[in-house]
Amino acid sequence: MGNQCQNGTYGYGSNYNSYNHFQKEPLASRHCDGDDTEGCYTGPSRPSIADLMRQGLRQTLTSISVLGRETPNVTEHYTLGRQLGEGLTGTTYLCTETSTGCQFACKSILKTRFRNMQDVEDVRREVQIMRYLSGQKDVVAIKDAYEDEEAVHIVMELCEGGELYDRIKKGNYSEQKAAHLIRTIVGVIENFHSLGVMHRDLKPENFLLQDKDDDLSIKVIDFGLSVFFKPGSISI
Repeated sequence: MGNQCQNGTYGYGSNYNSYNHFQKEPLASRHCDGDDTEGCYTGPSRPSIADLMRQGLRQTLTSISVLGRETPNVTEHYTLGRQLGEGLTGTTYLCTETSTGCQFACKSILKTRFRNMQDVEDVRREVQIMRYLSGQKDVVAIKDAYEDEEAVHIVMELCEGGELYDRIKKGNYSEQKAAHLIRTIVGVIENFHSLGVMHRDLKPENFLLQDKDDDLSIKVIDFGLSVFFKPGSISI
């Protein structure tokens, strides 16, 4: 009798090439028969080290206190209603103060959107800049900021006129009105820069009309990309 291994699973006969091919297949694609499951993986693909690192970073970022202080839950003071808009950094809802019945806008920024510490710092700075600019007539006034395990909530003045972008699309502006509007916007930018703030995301969507019947009274929103800078210096 010849060597039984030559024609068996571990022989060097005709089955060698197929065995060698089997070894090169990814673990997740191997088929395991019976009790011979050694070296086989039949579940979903294992996460890579990079995936695990991203997951760990995301868990770390969502556990960070953005505001640096404990706050009540926003729902203890406000009832959140319909969605008003959605931007790059958050979603804005109509909210009603339970104690007064007054209506405001609430921008909710989910912590699951944080990709790195820079995103955390951006939200933290957004709140700081809104507080710093509080009282400026061309800026949507912040009322308060709240934080829970899932999100940061910025409660602010409600502008019922909607976005300037939508008003422009309707063709409401004569040449005279457009010139007045441009002068107002340039004045807003000049005022920001004199106060050491660079908005960095000025566009028609980030100007709101205070009233549905007024085409010219605008206020700036969304300071998510804004930065402080020293007037006279160069900032990017």
